[in-house]
Amino acid sequence: MPSTSFAFDTNSRPHPIQAVLWDMDGTLIDTEPYWIAAEAELVAVHGGRWSDEQAHALVGCALPDGARVLQEAGVKLSVREIIDWLSERVASGVRQHIPWRPGARELLSALNEAGIPQALVTMSERSVVSDLLERIPQGTFQATVTGEEVERGKPNPEPYLKGLRLLSQHVGAELDPAYCIGFEDSDPGIRAASAAQLHAVLVPNATDPGIGAWRRVDGLENVNIELMSEWLVQVDA
Repeated sequence: MPSTSFAFDTNSRPHPIQAVLWDMDGTLIDTEPYWIAAEAELVAVHGGRWSDEQAHALVGCALPDGARVLQEAGVKLSVREIIDWLSERVASGVRQHIPWRPGARELLSALNEAGIPQALVTMSERSVVSDLLERIPQGTFQATVTGEEVERGKPNPEPYLKGLRLLSQHVGAELDPAYCIGFEDSDPGIRAASAAQLHAVLVPNATDPGIGAWRRVDGLENVNIELMSEWLVQVDA
């Protein structure tokens, strides 16, 4: 079973899951190697140096922030040009092969069958997201939020707050973030989900933010709706 950093109150009872919000890169699909390889290639083309440490520091961050770091590493392109170049490299990889994280596709399907609304909340841009959406069952996500659609990216909670608003509009009722689960793999992402007051769940991958104000699981293979319902406990006063 997945490990957890939460202690459970034996007097608590499960509460229905209102919605699930997903990060994409590194959480649902293991595209972080695509991004890291693209960054290294771009820096090398411009005669700079790029370390694994620098690459891992960008995991989960907003693309404009990452582009500015690449400029500091010697890339002689505008922020917009850098984002477009990297996004095309990653989108090309997704078109060739979707590297699903173990258990992710099955959990998406189970949540859909149970009628639980889902949103994709990613710092990737629409060009990359579209290549994924075209290759999964239509209607998997009832809302999507991409990097260029928010003013402030992760770790700011704005992307997840927008995802919550869109899902609330979809279901016709205001969702309570405490009963919505947010899956993330990176430090900026898990902090964004936590700041949005979601029941944040860390599934570490390329980087490991460690223990914090969030739940932690080793992977998605053993996560199911029953377990997720147990996470959302309402303590009787």
